[in-house]
Amino acid sequence: MIVAVVGLALGSVLGYAVAILAAMFPRVGKGGLSVVGAFASIPVVALAPVMNNWTKDVSTEASTRSMVAKILVVMLIAAANMSLNAYRGLTELKPYAKDLMATYAAKRHTTLIKLQLPNSVPYIFVALKVSVPASIMTAIVSEYFAEYITGVGRQIRENIVLAQYPTAWAYIATACMLGIVSYVILMIVQSILLRKYH
Repeated sequence: MIVAVVGLALGSVLGYAVAILAAMFPRVGKGGLSVVGAFASIPVVALAPVMNNWTKDVSTEASTRSMVAKILVVMLIAAANMSLNAYRGLTELKPYAKDLMATYAAKRHTTLIKLQLPNSVPYIFVALKVSVPASIMTAIVSEYFAEYITGVGRQIRENIVLAQYPTAWAYIATACMLGIVSYVILMIVQSILLRKYH
């Protein structure tokens, strides 16, 4: 859960920042948006070993290296989801809304703060609905390739190899419950915040 939560938080912030840059500076930003969005198409089973290799010099502790690698994998997946959805929220405005801001002679940052950021709030929750379960699944899959032997993903793998299927299914059920509980918490937060938003 630490890997999923930290990776989700960092990835969401990074993805939102890329979306803001793409909305503010379309010529430069759309290139960054394409690069971040490309990570959504990379399978986790391909990305996790690469991250393990890239983070081998981060620390002398195997547990720290594995934690950083797993967080980076989750972060990239969450950033891809957030950037694509947040960009839609920042650019798909109500008809004539941007023209109205122009008639008020609003500066670019004023338009961003008063119009585009509030308009992107529902799109943030659309991204999180995808990213929350995906971050948990990504953390579990990346544990299969982790250097440090710990975590739900590694336990599923080890118990299947040892033919301890009841224990493996217990870990799988735990992973499912973590995903469901996280999604329910997100839906509660969304209902509270969007009620105030509307």
